[in-house]
Amino acid sequence: MSIEVRGLTKQFGAFRAVDDVSFRLESGSLVALLGPSGSGKSTLLRMIAGLERPDAGEIRLTGEEATSQSARERNVGFVFQHYALFKHMTIWDNIAFGLAVRKAPQAEIAGRVAELLQLVQLEGFENRYPSQLSGGQRQRVALARALAPRPKVLLLDEPFGALDAKVRDELRSWIRRLHDESRVTTLFVTHDQQEAMEISGKIIVMAQGRIEQEGSPFEIFDHPSTQFVAQFVGETNHVDTVVSAPELALWGPFRFTVGGGPPVGAKVRIYFRPNDVYLSSVPETLQVEGRIVKTRFRGPLIEHAVEVGGERPIIAHVPKGVSLASGFEVGRRVWVGVTAYHSFPLS
Repeated sequence: MSIEVRGLTKQFGAFRAVDDVSFRLESGSLVALLGPSGSGKSTLLRMIAGLERPDAGEIRLTGEEATSQSARERNVGFVFQHYALFKHMTIWDNIAFGLAVRKAPQAEIAGRVAELLQLVQLEGFENRYPSQLSGGQRQRVALARALAPRPKVLLLDEPFGALDAKVRDELRSWIRRLHDESRVTTLFVTHDQQEAMEISGKIIVMAQGRIEQEGSPFEIFDHPSTQFVAQFVGETNHVDTVVSAPELALWGPFRFTVGGGPPVGAKVRIYFRPNDVYLSSVPETLQVEGRIVKTRFRGPLIEHAVEVGGERPIIAHVPKGVSLASGFEVGRRVWVGVTAYHSFPLS
């Protein structure tokens, strides 16, 4: 049940929505396709599903060439953001629809629908209509309907986009459990970074129709390979400076080791995340003095903007308990360290 795309390209007029994209998903994997609006995620997903025809490239499902196959021939389950349930059908009939179209025996349909109702935790709801369910329940029905014909792969296009934050959070955990039980190779599109990090074992980051980086959530977050990934995934500070000595860049009182061999005088941009900024109420090794100029309460964290002599304050995220115990407040003198950072050359 693997998915492989090779050199996939799709153009709409002068706009190239997907530009020479290649990747492979192993059987049983759960992968997020992450990127901003207009990055080509949904177009790529629709081509894999057979709903769009690529201009170039190849799609292989479970090792077999599928580019020329129709959507039905590919046996792919597809779940849309807005459920697309049949309003005039009961929940039972919605889930059974794909099997009925394939003219499966009634006993097989009944057994499969009952199995899926249990899997999506909607037993007892089979005689209701979509309008009688909550948004989260309707999305679970949509997933059950997609799984009913036992698809080779499951494709989800912004599956939680129409739901409120609390329901989205509940469904994230639920879909992870669902995948662990069904083991269907799953690719889901999202622009929600937290969603991608929590659910998937692998993330593919896209921008302007191309893949920027592939990797585990940890790799994407802590080891961005491009400037786009560094600034798009998670929150970040960035400062621009120049290489002042071999493999050394200075920004105000900070010293950054710069790899990759940029020459002295080259412009570089340094990225470091707020959670990698360490604040102390007393001087410590390799720290510089600063002053808190603004704070913002963020639930379990308190965000501090700290002025250290550069053009803009550095943003630090400090656990609420640590911040309160340390007396970090506006006007307080603190010492600042950066525990992890990444540098990229500027053209």
